[in-house]
Amino acid sequence: MAPSFGTSGLRGLVIDLTEEVVADYVHAFLTTVPECDTLFIGQDLRPSSPDIAQMICRTALDAGVDVVDCGALGTPALALASMSAKAAAIMVTGSHIPADRNGLKFYVPQGEISKEDEQKINAAYTKRARRTGPTGVQRSQPEAETVYVNRYIDAFGATALSGLRIGVYRHSSVARDTMEAILTQLGATVVPLAHSDTFIPVDTEAVDDATRANLITWSQEHSLDAVASTDGDADRPLLSDATGKVIPGDVLGVLTAQVLGAKTVITPVSSNDMVRRCPEFETVVLTRIGSPFVIAEMEKAKVPADRCVGFEANGGFLLGFDAQLAGPLAALPTRDCMLPIIAPLFAAKQQNKTLTDLVSALPQCFTAADRLQDIDRAKAGAFLTGVIDDIKKREAFFAPYGVIASVDLTDGLRVDFESGDVVHLRPSGNAPEFRIYAQSSSEARAKDLTAQVRKAVAARLYS
Repeated sequence: MAPSFGTSGLRGLVIDLTEEVVADYVHAFLTTVPECDTLFIGQDLRPSSPDIAQMICRTALDAGVDVVDCGALGTPALALASMSAKAAAIMVTGSHIPADRNGLKFYVPQGEISKEDEQKINAAYTKRARRTGPTGVQRSQPEAETVYVNRYIDAFGATALSGLRIGVYRHSSVARDTMEAILTQLGATVVPLAHSDTFIPVDTEAVDDATRANLITWSQEHSLDAVASTDGDADRPLLSDATGKVIPGDVLGVLTAQVLGAKTVITPVSSNDMVRRCPEFETVVLTRIGSPFVIAEMEKAKVPADRCVGFEANGGFLLGFDAQLAGPLAALPTRDCMLPIIAPLFAAKQQNKTLTDLVSALPQCFTAADRLQDIDRAKAGAFLTGVIDDIKKREAFFAPYGVIASVDLTDGLRVDFESGDVVHLRPSGNAPEFRIYAQSSSEARAKDLTAQVRKAVAARLYS
C-alpha cells in the first residue's frame, strides 16, 4: 500500500518509502513554503530513519534549499529549533508504529502543518511539483537538544523536582537521554530502565499489559515516585505514579493545564470528559482527533488573556501562550512530551502530595483505550460506516453495553449511553489500526467496557 497522509503526517511501509517517493513529497512540501530557504531535519531511532533522512537532505540540497541536520532528537525539540529560526522542518519518524514502517512529519516555519497545508502538499505531490535553485548548503546543529533541555530548566528551576526518584523507561525513545538530562537538572534522582538498541513501538495511548506490569515492578524494586517515558519520537508522554499505575495522557493534560493557569482548553472529542467538569477552565472546545484540528481551534484564541492550551488524549501537549512559572516558558504550539511529564510532578512536589493525590482530586471520570492492529482498512471502514448509517445495525451492535442516549460523529463514532458510559470507535488515519475508547464512572468498568467492545469489533474485522 502506498504511503498516505494522516493526522501525524506521511506514513507507510519502509519498503514503500523509496527515494523517489520521499523526493516527490519533499519537493511537494518545499513548493508550499517558497519563502523559506532553510530546512531543519531530525530523526528517531528506527533502523530506516538515517537513510530516509539522507534522502531528504539530498533532495533539499538539490532543490536549492539549505539543510540544518539536527540528527537524532525528539520531534518537539526539532520543532522548537526550526520555529525559532523561522524555518521549515521534516522529522523522520513513524512515532509508535512498528519498525517496518516509517514516516515524515512536516513543519512550516509557524509550526505543525494544518489540514490546509496537507491538502496543498498532496496537490503538489500529485502534480510532481519541483522546487529548483542553486545547490543548498548543509550544516549540523547538535545544540538543538540542549536548547530544548534548557527551556525546562529555566522555566521550572534547578530544584523543581529535588527529592524525587524518577525512573526513565528508555526503550528506544529518541528522547531517552534528553529526558534523563532534564529530570536530573531539575533536581530529581533518575533511575534508567530497560534501554534497548532494538526499536520498540511504544504506544502511550494504549499501553500493553507487559509494559504495565514492568512499571509496577520497577516502581517497587527501585522505590520510585514515578516512571517517565515517551513514544518513539517524543511528542507523547507516558507517566506512572509511585505504584506503577499509568496516568492517562488526557489526565496529564488536565493537570498540566491547571499548573499553567490555562483558561481555554482545546482537546479532541476522545479526551476524558473531566476537562469539561473543571471550573477553572472557562472555555473547553472539543475537536476531531489530531493535532492539526487542535491547532486550528487554538489559532482562534489569539488573545493572550485566553491563556490557551491544547492536548490530545495521548498526552501530547500544545502550549499556546507565554507562561510564567519559576521562569518564563515561551509558547510552543506543537505536541510535546516533557511539559505534561514535568508539570504534574512539579505540582505534586509543590503541594507536598503524590501524583495519586493529584489525580484523585480531579472530577472522577475514567477512560480506557485499546486498538486492533494489522486490520483491513477497507473492511474497518465498511463496518464503521454500517453502524453509523444504519440505526438498526448500531442498536444491535451496542445493545450489550446499554441503551444509546446520543451519538457524536465529530470523529468516528462516539456513543453516549443512558448509564453515562461512553464508547468511541475510530480507525487510524495513517496506520492499519482501529481505536477503541471507553469512558465510565469507575476505572474497572471503563477497562471492562473497552475489552468487551474490542472483542466484538475484532470478531467483525478479523473474520
